[in-house]
Amino acid sequence: MELNITHFFNDATPMDYSASVAEIGNDAARATWQAAIDDSDDYPMLDSDEKREEFRRYVKGFGAWSENETRAWSDQELNALLIQMISGDMREAGLDQSEPDWDQYQIDSEDGRISGNIFRGGDSNIFYYIGE
Repeated sequence: MELNITHFFNDATPMDYSASVAEIGNDAARATWQAAIDDSDDYPMLDSDEKREEFRRYVKGFGAWSENETRAWSDQELNALLIQMISGDMREAGLDQSEPDWDQYQIDSEDGRISGNIFRGGDSNIFYYIGE
C-alpha cells in the first residue's frame, strides 16, 4: 500500500523522530518516541481502518511484535511508529536535506543500500510503501 507522506516529507524534521544517542544523548529512544506521539495528530498518515490494518500486517512481518501487541496499539501509537520509520528511512537515505539527491537515492535503493520505500509521484507528491 502506498501512503501519501508529502506533508510530512516537506514539513517535518526527521531528526526529531529518529536520532541516535550520539546525536541527542542517552534519552534518544524515549525523546524521539515521545516526539512522534506528540506530533502524530499533525501527520495523520494512517487515516483509515484499511491503512491501519495494512500497517499492522506490515510490521507483524518484522517479527518484533505479536498480533496481540499490534492490536493493542492505539491509532496514535501506530501512526507514531510510522513517523519513526519514515524518519529513519529519510535520514538514512539523505532525503532529510533541503535538496534531496533523488538520483543518488534511486541508485542506492537499486543497489540495496537503503530500503527504497520512499518514492516520488508524477505530481510532486511523495509516497511511502508499506507491504512486501
